[in-house]
Amino acid sequence: MTDVELLRAKIEDSGLKRNYIAEQLGITPQGFYLKTSGKNEFTASEIQKLCVLLKITAQKDIKAIFFCQKG
Repeated sequence: MTDVELLRAKIEDSGLKRNYIAEQLGITPQGFYLKTSGKNEFTASEIQKLCVLLKITAQKDIKAIFFCQKG
């Protein structure tokens, strides 16, 4: 499960536009919205691309954002 609050903070910090990120992931802006709102999950390849785009390198950050155990 994705920690959408942490992810949104990383997106804000990056200065990248959401439409640009969606394009880089190969998904629609609507699809990106669904994933960043927690309605759909990111694929492994999308997580990998997001980490590069948002400069997320620490394993603890990747785990906290994309593999959190919030219920």
